Amino acid sequence: MLTFNKRYFALTILLFVVEVLIALFVRDRFVRPYVGDVLVVMLIYCFVKTFMNLPITSVAIFVLVFALTIEFLQYIHIVERLGLEKSALARTVIGTSFAWADIVAYIAGFVLIVVTETYREKNAGSIFC
Repeated sequence: MLTFNKRYFALTILLFVVEVLIALFVRDRFVRPYVGDVLVVMLIYCFVKTFMNLPITSVAIFVLVFALTIEFLQYIHIVERLGLEKSALARTVIGTSFAWADIVAYIAGFVLIVVTETYREKNAGSIFC
């Protein structure tokens, strides 16, 4: 079950760099809020797959539930409830604003992962990882 997959690790690093670049330099109404949320699901998926050899669907569902949980925590204003509103780290990692569009983006990331990984697995190619 525990493993180290170089391809998933490389993709994790690549996706992380893209996310940082989006956060630092993109100030629009599409890429930053929506593409960034799709990519974060893919980033977490690749990170988990770097260290664990688990089925595609299991990891993808776990990541989707994790993302939805974070969004729910934003909905109930967990940062404020925990008294962390002055913590830049907490505000960045957990987030502070719930949005239905984020949920749609997370689901899109989940679907993209499952479709691409299933295709790659069936065709033994290297499209996603």
